[in-house]
Amino acid sequence: MNLALLDKVRRQLAAQSRPGDPNRRTRGSAKADIVKALRDTGTAPPDRDSLLQLSSALSDDLIGAGPIQALLDDPAVTDVVVNGAGGAWVDRGEGLRPAEVRISAETTRALACRLAAAAGRRLDTGSPYADVRLPDGTRFHAVLPPIAASGPYLSFRTHRSKAFTLAQLVEADTLSADLADLLLRIVKARIAFVVTGGTGTGKTTLLASLLSAAPATERIVIVEDAAELAPDHPHTLTLESRPANIEGAGEVDLAALVRQALRMRPDRIVVGECRGAEVIELLGALNTGHEGGAGTLHCNAAADAPARLEALALPHGLPRAGLHAQLVAALRVIIHLRRTGSGRQVAEIAVIETGPTRAGNLTVAQAWTRHGPGPAAGVLERLLRERNA
Repeated sequence: MNLALLDKVRRQLAAQSRPGDPNRRTRGSAKADIVKALRDTGTAPPDRDSLLQLSSALSDDLIGAGPIQALLDDPAVTDVVVNGAGGAWVDRGEGLRPAEVRISAETTRALACRLAAAAGRRLDTGSPYADVRLPDGTRFHAVLPPIAASGPYLSFRTHRSKAFTLAQLVEADTLSADLADLLLRIVKARIAFVVTGGTGTGKTTLLASLLSAAPATERIVIVEDAAELAPDHPHTLTLESRPANIEGAGEVDLAALVRQALRMRPDRIVVGECRGAEVIELLGALNTGHEGGAGTLHCNAAADAPARLEALALPHGLPRAGLHAQLVAALRVIIHLRRTGSGRQVAEIAVIETGPTRAGNLTVAQAWTRHGPGPAAGVLERLLRERNA
């Protein structure tokens, strides 16, 4: 991109904008403003196609993600990362692959600082990392040198505004038809569940699809660090956490938001990703009449979910016996995803069981896999029958 032209258009946009407008522009409205700025400065190409092409490129550089915006616009892309001198990589569902994009360290740093500033966050040597949500919902994280040894390092997680249906997930081989029917019964039965898996396994995608299947009469309150869940449901509300400001004040964490959600007459409370003290609040909510709640959790296998929940809850004062009692009383179903050579797939559905007494050690028993029923299929079926599902 011609830097002189970019600077000229930027100054013209600033001159014709009201205070605060540049940070609120969408890419669509920006293109119209850029066309006007090009014409006002006498730099507009004579033919329409060239003008539109130039305005689109300028829009990417002014408010989009610059050289990698085209990757983010690809509907098959879930993640884009820039590894400083290591170049850009893109994930289209088959793991990260090198992208045919060349971006210098200087351009990468300027892009990171601009995107962070547009979201109201500081990113510089004194504050060398930032985690923000871009206007289109894309999750953006950046780390600058010297923290990033050969950086800057950028990470983008794309946001899709519409959830997949369960039928589409079956078509994509994320689910088998039998598993899709079983998951639909779990949702309709209002059994609380957690979706587990590693990074990039499709936990948020599956959770959004399952919430889309909830009855339209229900009110779903979603609590997230960054708004990513977008279920196709007519009555969903999202509460988004807020980090502390530069002075260290004003933080609103997920645990506080779960408490607020309880006061909003929810039929279901959903935590986008369980990471800490909010686990205690969520389990408490599920044990006080708020059935059908859900969340996602990072772990390597369904059997690891109780240990992972212990690691999150115990440092915040909930004893192990209390956690186990709450789990078996409210959160009985685990849906685990894995990445395979053919894409993201639901590997198993498991149920949480307890020992001879409610204080006994928890076990996670496999109820279903992609290949059919497992040893605990009867336990899950009994839970569904108890709820007439």
